[in-house]
Amino acid sequence: MNMEYTIRQMKQSEYSLLNDFLYEAIFQRDETNLVPKTIIEKPELQVYIKNFGEEKDDYCLCAEVDEKVVGAVWVRKVNGYGSVDNITPEFAISLYKDFRGHGIGTAMMKEMLKYLKNAGYSKTSLAVQKDNYALKMYLSVGFQIIDENNEEYIMVHYLR
Repeated sequence: MNMEYTIRQMKQSEYSLLNDFLYEAIFQRDETNLVPKTIIEKPELQVYIKNFGEEKDDYCLCAEVDEKVVGAVWVRKVNGYGSVDNITPEFAISLYKDFRGHGIGTAMMKEMLKYLKNAGYSKTSLAVQKDNYALKMYLSVGFQIIDENNEEYIMVHYLR
């Protein structure tokens, strides 16, 4: 089934949706025992969305299906799980479960990478759990593993 979708810049009035997308971005190995939504209140997760839009490097694209926002990809300079330095924006992406597997995530990533390159950034980074299905997608759009810890790979996409 081919799903019709649009990718566009997220409006400031929609930034509250990042709470949902931050939760959706958490890789949950056990679908029968989900972590509580309150986990996103942890400071190490709040850095990705708190006061989003107030920093000069905050930028977000979203995917829309039937006039409903179903996914988001956003970047900001944070000291997060995938930080490599203080000048590289860190990448976050998520889609509601029903919309995964249709190429929407890959399309959102490619649009964000194009934006970052045009905006003059030399690279972007992210962290991904080693057993996360999204790892294949990150590799397919050009992210490279540059470091790892017990659970995660730190990945960078060089934009030049």
